[in-house]
Amino acid sequence: MGYMPLTPFGRTVDAVLLKHQQAAAAPSPMLSPVSKWDALRELAAARKAYGLNDRDLSVLQALISFLPGTDVDPQPGVTVVHPSNRTICERLNGMPNSTMRRHMAKLVAAGILIRRDSPNGKRYVRRSQGERVAYGFDLSPLARRYAEFSDAAEAERALASRIKQLRETVSLMRRDLLNLALLGAAEDPELSIWDQFQDLAHLTARDLRRKLGLTDLADIQASLSTALEETKRQLETLFAEKPGTSDAQIEHHYQNSKKDSFESEQAVKPAHAPHTESQEDTGYAEKPSEQGPVSHETRPQPPKAPDPSGPNLPLRLILSACGEIQSYADGAIRHWPDLLRAADTVRPMMGISSAVWEETKTVMGAAEAATVVAAMLERFPDIRSPSGYLRHLNAKAVSGTFTSAPMVMALARKAAA
Repeated sequence: MGYMPLTPFGRTVDAVLLKHQQAAAAPSPMLSPVSKWDALRELAAARKAYGLNDRDLSVLQALISFLPGTDVDPQPGVTVVHPSNRTICERLNGMPNSTMRRHMAKLVAAGILIRRDSPNGKRYVRRSQGERVAYGFDLSPLARRYAEFSDAAEAERALASRIKQLRETVSLMRRDLLNLALLGAAEDPELSIWDQFQDLAHLTARDLRRKLGLTDLADIQASLSTALEETKRQLETLFAEKPGTSDAQIEHHYQNSKKDSFESEQAVKPAHAPHTESQEDTGYAEKPSEQGPVSHETRPQPPKAPDPSGPNLPLRLILSACGEIQSYADGAIRHWPDLLRAADTVRPMMGISSAVWEETKTVMGAAEAATVVAAMLERFPDIRSPSGYLRHLNAKAVSGTFTSAPMVMALARKAAA
């Protein structure tokens, strides 16, 4: 082409367009052809830096498909494609002409394409005395700016990797905060700070459903880090106040410290009671221990009756871990009698007989029995025989080896995962 026009046909010219036109017309003897698909791939990765979207790149891909071969020459005027608007729209699976022209204008404004309009604005190619003259869209900026596109794409990939890593860190910190707050609420339910930490963990989980930027994630990480430090400090103080416990004994001490509070309000069956018919039906009768001559006559007296206010776990923690029971309550469950009424309602639907239910309330206490039913309801599809399972738990409660606290805490950890 003898002369490279700088202005498009029938369109206004601004400073940005003139700058791109002049940059494309500058000589570049050191540049070599670039694969058109590599250039498109790098530009797609860096599209946000140039204000482009996937629809803009679809139009660019359609234009690139009209270029013969696989390489784009950096010399201006060499790689010019000249399809009509109708042909471009057909290759874009019927995209409206007005939509295609809008996306094309964005590519031109970003300097990805250069318009080489003919004197009458038509796109065509002709040969004169062995010279090829083409008017249309010049794709040479893809080769001339390939290094720029690659650097921008690498920066975008690094940013995406950083965001992904920070998002994983925030997710792990949120999980730790929620689990530690649940532990603190179980150990010291009177301390109101545990509610604040649980609320922060739940709000963070809601925020993570959105597509957050690096700044937003950094702010969330800072707030979670502060909350975790305070949680650890409170737990260390709480465990340090318990005499006679070490780090290796905390879990064992936690289980035993609540055993007395989950015993029956009625008379407790002795561990050496004769084998009953109900035990034969369920198959949960335990074999006598073969280790050591432990005499049943020397066992300590049955523990005292529990506090009638309910299990040692706070009702709020039980409801957060066993939320399914809420569906069977007349209204909101705010007190232990509300939980017991909901358990009475759902118990027949679960297949728990009246005899087993009355036995459970006698052995465990009403509030503890309601807590166990609420926990069983969460795992109902996995329980083959609810009545038999409850009889088995009754037998363990009589022997002093069962409380509902581990069940509830396991469900709370599962919900927080």
